[in-house]
Amino acid sequence: MPLLYEAIAKYHELLDSRSYRDLGWAECMQEEMRRKHLVESGRIISPVLRPEFISRPQLEQLSGVAERLTTILDKVEEWAAESPQLLRRIQMVPAEKMLVALSCGYPRSSIATRMDAGLQNGTLSMRGVESCKPIGLAYGDLLADVFLAQPIMQDFRRGGYRASKLGKKGSLLATIQRAWKQFGGTRAPQVAIVEFGGVPGKSASEGELLAEILRASGAPARRVQPEELQFRDNKLRVGDFEIDVVFRRFLTRELLARFDLSHPLLRAYEAGAVCVVNGFRSEMARRRAIFELLTDEAVLVKLSAADQTLVRSYIPWTRFVSARKTRYKEEEVDLLPFIRRGRQRFVLRPNEDTSEDPVFVGARLSQATWDGAVQAALRSPYVVQEHQTLPPQAFPLLQYGEVQMKQVTVSMHPNVYDGELQGASASLEFWSNGFARPVALAPVLVIDRS
Repeated sequence: MPLLYEAIAKYHELLDSRSYRDLGWAECMQEEMRRKHLVESGRIISPVLRPEFISRPQLEQLSGVAERLTTILDKVEEWAAESPQLLRRIQMVPAEKMLVALSCGYPRSSIATRMDAGLQNGTLSMRGVESCKPIGLAYGDLLADVFLAQPIMQDFRRGGYRASKLGKKGSLLATIQRAWKQFGGTRAPQVAIVEFGGVPGKSASEGELLAEILRASGAPARRVQPEELQFRDNKLRVGDFEIDVVFRRFLTRELLARFDLSHPLLRAYEAGAVCVVNGFRSEMARRRAIFELLTDEAVLVKLSAADQTLVRSYIPWTRFVSARKTRYKEEEVDLLPFIRRGRQRFVLRPNEDTSEDPVFVGARLSQATWDGAVQAALRSPYVVQEHQTLPPQAFPLLQYGEVQMKQVTVSMHPNVYDGELQGASASLEFWSNGFARPVALAPVLVIDRS
């Protein structure tokens, strides 16, 4: 039996043993999550009872592809920023295009990203990138710490396995400091985690956790809301707190829905008075339509032979949904009829990775429902992608005071800092009537023999 399956079977065997049938340990673990503010809307974010395990070869494959993909996206973003025709295909509004044209002050516009991937055995598919409002940068690391401290993990290790976290301690601060130095900063930066919602310093949020992580690493950091920001004397600030680096956890359109282009942050950014991580150019990578550019032969041929091979191997064919002709492999197709006929092999995803619009997997829907989904995708920005089928796996969850084994699909979300994988989280989804419902976030641990 392969190591990974053997390890999962061993963990489930421990979970079902006499030592862990009393769920007091699991309730204590969930209470620890609450103490660490691993909650959203009053509910813990991870009601699961085991981490998502990956093997060392899977980690090497995931890190190699994710890290190289960030460099490829840097090139495509640069080409798109200089080409109105390419930029138009990514589907950005005029104000976003204007901000894309401004320099962020350091070489790589997306230096802290969360990717969306499907990973099953040796099959990997990179489906999207979240570069503006990444979820899990703090959650995944803290959840891993909580699980590694549990007695069941200690018994698991005594059974001949080693489970370890991904990434290096302090990597987020090191990444921010590197961007700040490239920006021209000479002193230790003061960092503001900027996001909407809640009361800074009081409300639980991942932004607050990120500020705590940065402070624990020695950086002056606080979470603030956009409405608190002021720009005077060529300095962005909140009260007496002068801001050198903004760690952005909001979308440009969220800001522009409430303010105009005279907002203090945008004025400071245009003046080069503040280092914004990630820069506003990173809005391009957040659109799944950028994968249309990657899988367009006219753009692909500009890359090296090695990069072309990586794209063809790990990036699904992607097209923005509209009434037009395009190419699929060597064939010119009429896109809408082609999508309708190809229900079994395609998936419709919102163009923006953080959109709450549903994902439609053709193989899980009737033809009539799929035809309706294609029509809906014409009214709201969607892309069509080739679909990687991920078989469900049994995952133990603590619900209503008992262990329930749920059949879920698992998506992998590697965190890439300045081109290097520095952590990951996994999202679990339960499928019903052809639609996915998020169940939980789980930490990711790499498995070796001890």
